[in-house]
Amino acid sequence: MTKKKVLLLLSGALVVASVGRASVDPKAVEIVTPDQVKWVKNAQGTSESALLFGDPTKPGPYVMRVKWLPGNMSRPHTHSTDRFFVVISGTWWVGSGTKFDPDSTVPVKPGSYVIHHAGQPHYDGAKGEETVIQVWGEGPLTTQSAEQKP
Repeated sequence: MTKKKVLLLLSGALVVASVGRASVDPKAVEIVTPDQVKWVKNAQGTSESALLFGDPTKPGPYVMRVKWLPGNMSRPHTHSTDRFFVVISGTWWVGSGTKFDPDSTVPVKPGSYVIHHAGQPHYDGAKGEETVIQVWGEGPLTTQSAEQKP
């Protein structure tokens, strides 16, 4: 092996070793790995949520994830503030209006960005597969039923 190849191998090993020991100051950068996300099932057992930052019931920003279990959807409702979403996995089904009609929902694929505007009736959820979405907004957030019963 040539001297040049040995030096290249050694420098590569040093880079790998230093990356393995790399760290960031938690006062500067906070990292939450997937295994650290704490999921909480809702009372109906139709979804789970994980609060990542803030508190949607209090003034200020919040970030959370919602895991819709297959075959579960919310009923028509409104929110007091705008909410912003990114679909992380699965297909999220979204509908608008006061009449609950899952057949009229549209599929939203992973990587898509969605806004639910304050005061506008909508419903959403998962059909045939588990779906994870990330949502953020400004609190305090309130939710009101908007369903028009037949």
